[in-house]
Amino acid sequence: MIELTHSPIDTSALLAQVQSNQAGAAVLFLGVTREFTDGRQTVALDYQCYPEMASRKLESLEKTAHAQWDLIACAMIHRLGRVELGEASVAIAVSSAHREAAFEAGKWLIDQLKQEVPIWKKENWADGTSEWVHPGLAPAEKEVRQDD
Repeated sequence: MIELTHSPIDTSALLAQVQSNQAGAAVLFLGVTREFTDGRQTVALDYQCYPEMASRKLESLEKTAHAQWDLIACAMIHRLGRVELGEASVAIAVSSAHREAAFEAGKWLIDQLKQEVPIWKKENWADGTSEWVHPGLAPAEKEVRQDD
């Protein structure tokens, strides 16, 4: 299950989607907005994407995870728009018969999502500045600007 949403992520519902009587393990990863990044205070994050491209890439990652690990189920949700401090911006849930596959697949999925899925994040700093970031961008490609 793949979803892009502007609504808060319901982690209980996501975890329930991957649970099964055949699963001995269910792993849930949450990426949450933190207050400090590299010593700078964050007030909120904003996420944007081209939904069709991002959804296709998420679906591809899900298929690859199923091919690499013996998973029972996999679900990924990413927030778009404004995400406040303490709120989840991304959630990944996987289930498998044994914990090793669930942990490995969950870690691989978030690492690949951050590198490959065209979702852009804007850090909004307490000093009024903002910065669009994407892990795949070189530092020279990052844009820092003062918001109006």
